[in-house]
Amino acid sequence: MKHTLAILTALLLAVASMLHAAPDAAKKSKGGLGDDAPAGKPYTYKESAGKPRRMEIYFPPNHDPSKAKVPGVILFHGGGWGGGTLSQFRVACAYFASRGLVCATAEYQMLSAADAKKLPAGETRKRVCVTDAKSAIRWFKQHATELGIDPNRIITGGGSAGGHISALATLNPGLNDPADPKDIDTSVVAYLWFNPAFALDDDKDAEIDVLRYVKSGLAPAIVFFGDQDGWKKGWDITHAKWKSLATKTIDLQIAPGQSHSFFNKDPWQTLTLIAADRFLVKLGLLTGEPTKTAPASGEKLIPAAGQ
Repeated sequence: MKHTLAILTALLLAVASMLHAAPDAAKKSKGGLGDDAPAGKPYTYKESAGKPRRMEIYFPPNHDPSKAKVPGVILFHGGGWGGGTLSQFRVACAYFASRGLVCATAEYQMLSAADAKKLPAGETRKRVCVTDAKSAIRWFKQHATELGIDPNRIITGGGSAGGHISALATLNPGLNDPADPKDIDTSVVAYLWFNPAFALDDDKDAEIDVLRYVKSGLAPAIVFFGDQDGWKKGWDITHAKWKSLATKTIDLQIAPGQSHSFFNKDPWQTLTLIAADRFLVKLGLLTGEPTKTAPASGEKLIPAAGQ
């Protein structure tokens, strides 16, 4: 009898353990891209709409902020200005940190189309994203001593909506949070843009239309697009304007046969990170060779013609 009770007790404990773990497992299976990568050190860079805005930061091995002043990278996730998670760029951040950079992945205020209608006059879903991104870049620079980064060597970028947000955060002089330090700007020395979503209908609102802020003197940018990506039309128009101003700082890399968000999965994730690494080496922001190896499957990024 005692033996039977012991078996039943063990079975009940096992079932309870499985039930307790199930929500976490389900949460992980439904998580964002990069959820399997280790999280960076958590920070809160501001509060907006009553909620903390998070940033995860990855540091190089044996990084000593009191001695090192390395370039810093801050990346913004995609998700249509209303979704997504900062975990999207965890793999990229961990890689760049392993190469000697301090790399952050930041979130921002995200609203559904319905909730965006409740915003105060003069605010829109895209505008509040840009405002938060500007705050994130300023916070990153403001804490340069604590983080061990050079505030004059900041790189930014992002994927899809995050690419759009990072562009406007650095090119549009407006959309500032009044609480941000006014003596810290959002200028950067380079961009890493992963199929940035420059929408054709953004011309309805000058504040979020990248095309309005195109001028000569753009910091060097590497840009990745699949040749089957519908968002490339908006990029092509913007790129053409930069080229008309004799801008020669853009390195456009094309992934044959690929559509939007191709860079999130291998082999393209690895290939884009290798290309971004070499781009930063060329600018003197990194040294040495990429530590990732191109997949043996043979896919390649193709430099766009007529750059």
